[in-house]
Amino acid sequence: MTKPNFIVFLTDDQGYGDLSCMGAEDFCTPHLDRMAESGVRFTDWYSNSPVCSPSRASLLTGRYPGNAGVRSILAGHRTATGLLPEVPSLAIALKDQGYQTAMFGKWHLGLADGCRPEDHGFDEWFGFLAGCIDYYSHVFYWGMAGGNDPTHDLWENGEEIYLNGQYFTDMITQRAVEYIRHAASSEKPFFLYLPHNAPHYPMHAPKEYIDRFPHLSPDRRIMAAMISAVDDCVGAVTAELERQGILNNTCMFFTSDNGPSRETRNWFDGTKDPYYGGTSGKLKGHKFSLYDGGIRMPAVMSWPERIPEGQVISEMAASMDIFPTLVKAAGGDPDEYQLDGIDIMPMAADGQPTPHKEIYWEMNKQTAVRRGKWKLVLNGQLVEGAPPEDDIHLSDIEIDMGEKQNLKDEFPDITKDLMESAESWRNGIEKCWKDYWMPRIKGTTTHPEKK
Repeated sequence: MTKPNFIVFLTDDQGYGDLSCMGAEDFCTPHLDRMAESGVRFTDWYSNSPVCSPSRASLLTGRYPGNAGVRSILAGHRTATGLLPEVPSLAIALKDQGYQTAMFGKWHLGLADGCRPEDHGFDEWFGFLAGCIDYYSHVFYWGMAGGNDPTHDLWENGEEIYLNGQYFTDMITQRAVEYIRHAASSEKPFFLYLPHNAPHYPMHAPKEYIDRFPHLSPDRRIMAAMISAVDDCVGAVTAELERQGILNNTCMFFTSDNGPSRETRNWFDGTKDPYYGGTSGKLKGHKFSLYDGGIRMPAVMSWPERIPEGQVISEMAASMDIFPTLVKAAGGDPDEYQLDGIDIMPMAADGQPTPHKEIYWEMNKQTAVRRGKWKLVLNGQLVEGAPPEDDIHLSDIEIDMGEKQNLKDEFPDITKDLMESAESWRNGIEKCWKDYWMPRIKGTTTHPEKK
């Protein structure tokens, strides 16, 4: 078998409950549903952070955010540093295996020289570099609170371009289809990274998508329209792969960077819809929270030549696993890299259990760990800026996915063991950050409240 092509779709602030194959009943995502039917739908897939820059750094480096040098939301001004070039990226690792590489979408891993997509192995790229943009003007407005004026933020291969009036999600779709058409004629396999801005605010969608959902409230209607546009992107990409005769040997992965936002900019009509546009389903917490609503993501994987269809896998895995999984599938050796992620292809293709004994998270004062069915959260917040709901919260995720019941007193030995493990891991992250990363990071300004 020739080397597979790889496509990674990533959405922004999309909740666990915002795909029809994940339980959404008020709108449908038919293309992603079909992708799930052709391979695997993961029920216990995690982002490595409840906010976007760290989670994206983990996906592209195979490391926990603190080990990748990106622990918080990065600023959007044009000198903001981010992912440093000394950290090998997935694109670089695949180039070493003979791949051509491209990215179309949202970067948010630094704007300064050395931190941009071309510095991390992408031969071709189109999109924006900050945390979000207006979908039509492509202006980054949210730097104002940090003392920055609104900034135009649309680029092609490092050159600023102006396409005012074109809907950003549609532009990603068009570029992806054209790229696949061109790449399929090459002797080289390709890696295509499609990190969407949707459904992150501002709440923008074309009329053709909004009109699909007249039954929904204003907030939910825009959210459904934005996700529907992403779903159509998946459909267009899949259709082009079929036209080129390469669908069966293309490995595609879809997930989100973190849970849905509760920020007021998601209140489209000011009525404070209970969904705030997006929903984490039955999970507790949202973006910024280490309860599962902030970090447990919709996730789908398809590779017809390798992965059996129609699977639902409830073993835990995380976005940092994508790096070693794809590198190994490409014929490379993940052991050549300093990784925290583990190859999950045996789990997806061969029915093996999760390779992880534990997975950890940290966000400001919050720390969390999951081991098997047990999930421990320390200083857990439901939303950004709220006081901790519990200093110590232990859940049995298998029977209480909403983390409603605190079992810390009922299982003190498990609580103690997980606390020691989580605190030891967190101490290691803090030491790495202080001793290694801080001396290397110069001029970074973060605005956790302004993405």
